[in-house]
Amino acid sequence: MADAGFLDRSRIVAPANWSRWLVPPAALSIHLAIGQAYAWSVFKDPLSATLLKGSSWAGTLSALPFTLGIVMLGVSAAVFGTAVDHRGPRWAMVVATACFSTGFLVSAAGMALGQYWLVVVGYGFIGGIGLGIGYISPVSTLIKWFPDRPGLATGIAIMGFGGGALIASPWSSSLLTSFGGSGAGAHPGGIAKTFLVMGIGYAIFMSMGWLLIRVPADDWKPAGWDPASVREKPLVTTAQVSARNAIKTPQFWLLWVVLCFNVTAGIGILERAAPIYQDFFRGDTPAKTLTTIAAGFVAILSLANMLGRFVWSSTSDVVGRKNIYRFYLGVGAVLYLVLLFAGNANKAVFLIAAMLILSFYGAGFATVPAYLRDLFGTFEVGAIHGRLLTAWSVAGVLGPIIVDAIADKQKAAGLSGPRLYVLSFDIMIGLLIVGFICNELIKPVDSKFHEPASGDLAPAGRAE
Repeated sequence: MADAGFLDRSRIVAPANWSRWLVPPAALSIHLAIGQAYAWSVFKDPLSATLLKGSSWAGTLSALPFTLGIVMLGVSAAVFGTAVDHRGPRWAMVVATACFSTGFLVSAAGMALGQYWLVVVGYGFIGGIGLGIGYISPVSTLIKWFPDRPGLATGIAIMGFGGGALIASPWSSSLLTSFGGSGAGAHPGGIAKTFLVMGIGYAIFMSMGWLLIRVPADDWKPAGWDPASVREKPLVTTAQVSARNAIKTPQFWLLWVVLCFNVTAGIGILERAAPIYQDFFRGDTPAKTLTTIAAGFVAILSLANMLGRFVWSSTSDVVGRKNIYRFYLGVGAVLYLVLLFAGNANKAVFLIAAMLILSFYGAGFATVPAYLRDLFGTFEVGAIHGRLLTAWSVAGVLGPIIVDAIADKQKAAGLSGPRLYVLSFDIMIGLLIVGFICNELIKPVDSKFHEPASGDLAPAGRAE
């Protein structure tokens, strides 16, 4: 039999003295990179001022790469989830690195050639595949290394993804300014150079992940940890539900709507964060200063997104999943009302409301795996989670369409400032109310969907 290849799982089984604390940096190198997607709004105005100049749908078109990227994230996570499990995290991380970096390089070529469709295909389709594969591989590996601290393990990776824009937003803005890709004199070549540098930079940064990653041996466990001593928290159902049966339940589809609308409400702001801030507070602020402040606003929202994933999801362990989603959805709707009534009268109120909305957005992702475990048990919770992520793909289309398309139409009608967003924010409030109602309708899963009691059923759900 031939020796296992460099990417094979068997080549990365850790020796007995391997420190598991080397694994979180490997995971973070992937998630901090692909979390760049949350800083896409920094590119919206430069694209609108160059290749999309003169189009009445510039705002909508400039969102296409991001929208397609989020769609491909959900699709590729579902399609390649089994391959990631079988081939191992190194294979997955190498593929994610190649796809994500190549997406930037193809986008750079698109800008240099004046072909916007290449930006959409590069960043959205190719890069989106890297997003999906990169998203699932570090999380499942961390959980295996931290069976005694699963919340900490998933929090590390998911916070990394949410915080990627903290690095990407100022970096992108700086590169665009240096290469002449932003401001009144923006030209496509400056954006092309920015994409090129970022593609190469992320390829190097992400390589640390697949070089460092290791998986534990089958018989490994943390020193001093006894699996038999772990007491499981009460579930809404103590039985087990397979992934095949889970999608037949009303609970799955109610939670699908809850996640979809919660994500839609956050992603609509996040994807257009820089232009929204500029539209609200343009006033007499010089264009260059406003651009810099807007980039900082994107970074602040990214921080709120990141912290919400840890703070609110940890709170759900105390107050319960249903109650915490009542909070996300109910308070979220009120915060959108605050944005509507406050308008551009108070920057502090605007900032606090937007930060809380984005913290609920991030927390929704971090809390939903635990909600799934509560409802369906641990048997195939990873597979169920993968199917539920299609809600993210749909939200990735809904959010930008609602905010961008309506803003473009309102702008064409002669409106400006906060008035561009009144209708879209009204729609977001309606979606959050629908999500709130769906959350109220979630009850324990009917016993007819439970797997038969058997010692052969292992709680082997993949936490993707």
